[in-house]
Amino acid sequence: MTVSKEYDILHTSTMPVIALRGLTVFPSVLIHFEIAREASVKALEAAMNAGSPVFLVGQRDIAVEEPELNDLYQVGTISNIRQILRMPGDNVRVMVEGQTRGRLLQMVRTGPYLEAEVREIPIPEVPARGSARTEALMRSTYELFQEYAELSPKLAPDLMIHVLASQDPGHIADYIAQNIPMRNTDKQSILEELRPGRRLEKLYRLLEREVEILSLDHEIQERAREQMSDHQRDYYLREQIKAIQTELGEEADEIEEYRERIARAALPDEVREKLNKELGRLAKQSYSSSESTVLRSYLDICLELPWGRRTREKVSVPAVQKVLDHDHFGLDKVKQRILEFVAVKQLAPDLKGQVICLVGPPGVGKTSVAMSMARAMNRKLARISLGGVSDEAEIRGHRKTYVGAMPGRIISAINQARSCNPLILLDEIDKLGHDHRGDPASALLEVLDGEQNATFRDNFLEVPFDLSEVMFITTANTTETIPRPLLDRMEVIELSSYTDEEKVQIARRHLLPKEMKRHGLSRQQLKVSDGALREIISAYTRESGVRVLERRLAGICRKTAMKVVSEEAKAFRVTEKDLEEYLGVPKYHPERRALEERVGVVNGLAWTSVGGELLEVEVNVVPGSGKVELTGNLGNVMKESAHAALSFIRSQADRLGIPADFYKEQDIHVHFPEGAVPKDGPSAGIAITTAMVSALTGVPVRRGLAMTGEVTLRGRVLPIGGLKEKTMAAFRNGIKTVILPADNAKDLEEIDQTVRKALQFILAERAEQVLSDALNRSLEAPAPRRRGRPPKKRPELSNLSPAPGEEEGSRMSQ
Repeated sequence: MTVSKEYDILHTSTMPVIALRGLTVFPSVLIHFEIAREASVKALEAAMNAGSPVFLVGQRDIAVEEPELNDLYQVGTISNIRQILRMPGDNVRVMVEGQTRGRLLQMVRTGPYLEAEVREIPIPEVPARGSARTEALMRSTYELFQEYAELSPKLAPDLMIHVLASQDPGHIADYIAQNIPMRNTDKQSILEELRPGRRLEKLYRLLEREVEILSLDHEIQERAREQMSDHQRDYYLREQIKAIQTELGEEADEIEEYRERIARAALPDEVREKLNKELGRLAKQSYSSSESTVLRSYLDICLELPWGRRTREKVSVPAVQKVLDHDHFGLDKVKQRILEFVAVKQLAPDLKGQVICLVGPPGVGKTSVAMSMARAMNRKLARISLGGVSDEAEIRGHRKTYVGAMPGRIISAINQARSCNPLILLDEIDKLGHDHRGDPASALLEVLDGEQNATFRDNFLEVPFDLSEVMFITTANTTETIPRPLLDRMEVIELSSYTDEEKVQIARRHLLPKEMKRHGLSRQQLKVSDGALREIISAYTRESGVRVLERRLAGICRKTAMKVVSEEAKAFRVTEKDLEEYLGVPKYHPERRALEERVGVVNGLAWTSVGGELLEVEVNVVPGSGKVELTGNLGNVMKESAHAALSFIRSQADRLGIPADFYKEQDIHVHFPEGAVPKDGPSAGIAITTAMVSALTGVPVRRGLAMTGEVTLRGRVLPIGGLKEKTMAAFRNGIKTVILPADNAKDLEEIDQTVRKALQFILAERAEQVLSDALNRSLEAPAPRRRGRPPKKRPELSNLSPAPGEEEGSRMSQ
């Protein structure tokens, strides 16, 4: 607003500026507030360091983060800083005392904090005895502020005393405006009014509006209290009506509705009797009692269950095969086993109690296979994730007497499917936990047992529910963590890792079209060559399934979408030469390490719950006193295997061309890379033996060779487990030859045909044969001693964790 020149003096100074959002500071008032913006904090620090005042001015638009001259009001308050308090985080709490009004002339700097030229605005002195008009205005303001204080209980009582003690109309207006909630623009208009009488008059008008608003607010609250009283009156009347109806033998509408729903539902006799009994208890309860709420919730849940409702099942082998072939590429053995299950179901529809457990590494399609089965057989699907579930009540539910009690996940899945014969997918059953609240795996024994689940009792329902028509499919990454009694109730179907060629076809037929559709790309806009897909699989992924591959394809689609939007071109073709532009530098070089001839380094093969892995064994020999150092986060079994290998080498030192006293004059260091990953198991025995002999003799190990097998003190090579996953890992890493225990020859039939054709397998009975094939040195094995019966085969413990079907070892954790 414009101010006459008689109020201005030429006292101008430069000082830091703090822009206030939603706050106005008045002269002669002490106020504290928080500062969060970095520029404001620096302005505050600059003023403190210089011992100068700070100019506090309001911001026109509070949303502006970095205000400039046009974003600030022209009139503010020159204030002195009284106290600064550092708050948690970056906030600062400051106490300031307003001194006088000031006018913002121009900005001197805008960074790192605001600094401006500010001119003080003098306020005319008020005479000791003001005019009659001013006196009348002050009295009216006292009365109006007292009325405001009565309507606003949050107002501090000492405010009224301070107002009554002042005879300065300008200070009264400033003080009241500072301490009552008003719109920021209204406070700014009072600050900009320099004439005390006019300022008090303006405050009076604004205070009248605030009193009117508070009066309306009290009126609304009073009306709400009257309505609440009316509701209470209605409640008492309803209770009286209910008591009269009970005396006259009449039923309330709610009770009659429940009785009709029970009569219409296709309930078993035991369930109908139980619900009628609970309905009788509900009729005797008060409408608002906690017991009636529990009974009402119980009846609603029981009556919402699909008693007797079923979907018409389609048990047709050709139909299921068509859906499986359409949704999944490869997995021939898995599909064949599922079709056999469907064929038995087709010939014996009343056959119950069959539970399928799909076991395989992550990303190979376990969950999607179950979903395809539900779609092919026309069954409703309900999925239950069991990962991390450690409370038995999650399966069986809580008793209805508990506050907030609900049925367990099985009954909730039935209710969700709206059918008595759905397909329930129990996902990640191998990741069930157990603690002081019970063991959910034990609760699942009844659920998955075809002889018992016809009378499954949920703790909440308290009545039997027939689960015999439900088809259960479970998924797991490994069977080792599934309790034996629970595993005994399921038929295990193993899904192995995909070969590279299968991944190419899956990406071409399923993943790439899916990602292109998600990213809004057409077939004309993006084309990916088969060579690019193979390069992505070998150089940018290392997995048994296709989840990472799907993410890599999504990355290519995002890059392409960006280029299409940027109008660089209308169509793009991605080849192996373009992958670095889309996906960056290759992350894996599978053939680089495996195909080199190196001394003291052997490629071992390991099994994990997510598939096979190539595991290097490194041995270094240095002059010393015969110490043996084992590193790489090894378990006890693997350490014992290394000592057994060393004992065998000592017994054969003369035949291997190694000095007989090498164990006295040389230190041997055996290391397994990736030292942060725990490893255990005996199947690295022949790999450790070969690496030690190579390091002691200086003979390099053949290139493109990997091996797995347990070695004994006498040099026998014992069978191992997890052969399918291990050979798949060798195939993925470019290995050409794999040395296996001779007793594993029968397991070669289970290996994927693509892997069998690509790899050469050498079956070894003794460690001497392994050394001859791995080091190109012929060693004559000693004649075997035939004493007593041959030893029984021990199940193998893989390098990293137990393979399927093995009983010992420890798990690899990453």
